[in-house]
Amino acid sequence: MSTSALYRTQITHLRRAPVHHYFEQRGYCWYVDLDDMPRLPKWLRPFANFEARDHFTGPVQPGQTLRDRVDEFLADRGISLPGGRVTALMQARVLGYVFNPLSIFWCHDADGVVRHVIAEVHNTYGGRHAYLLPPTGDQPVAVKKQLYVSPFNEVEGYYLVRAPQPGEELDVSISLHRDNAPAFVATLQGSRRRATARQLVKLQLVAPVAPLMGAFWIRVQGITLWARKVPVVPRVAVAHRERVGQL
Repeated sequence: MSTSALYRTQITHLRRAPVHHYFEQRGYCWYVDLDDMPRLPKWLRPFANFEARDHFTGPVQPGQTLRDRVDEFLADRGISLPGGRVTALMQARVLGYVFNPLSIFWCHDADGVVRHVIAEVHNTYGGRHAYLLPPTGDQPVAVKKQLYVSPFNEVEGYYLVRAPQPGEELDVSISLHRDNAPAFVATLQGSRRRATARQLVKLQLVAPVAPLMGAFWIRVQGITLWARKVPVVPRVAVAHRERVGQL
């Protein structure tokens, strides 16, 4: 696992309207090179498995890797990075379960310069959308929201995404902005640790089945907001408006 790293993370969500609501959650995530994925001992593989089908849309072709999926996504947008590597921040499957609220891919050219960033968002309903971003380092970049993520937010407005490539520290933030509404802000921060078998075992003790617990706590927060009478935006209504807009 020489080129991989683990980050012990803290995730925060802050909503200011129509009620003030804040929560934070501890966990961990992987930082990997898609051309040199972690090779774990057999007995540890159930706790860190990476599968191509967990990212991007469309059917997975036989033998297709996650790197192939990234290259396909870029090619569909007229982009080619021959000789460049792709590094990624993501959750692994743990005991067969995965939930990646946010995965980030840094796409380098042959000289090692980051040329594109892909921020892929997943919701708890199985939907996903990948946003292609320019490499802005520590500066935020704006992108139009395209995916129904929360039952308490319309599919409107835009995100400001700040996603510098992580080093010893991880510091990513996304804020949702809409007309006449305070921003909804989510942050992902963490400290780098060596990706060793011992470290992974330790993380299973302090953050067991991390992807499942992440999905669980998001649902708990949703129930809390519903109990506080925050208006719900039904998925059916959103899907109908999207179909009408395409006619």
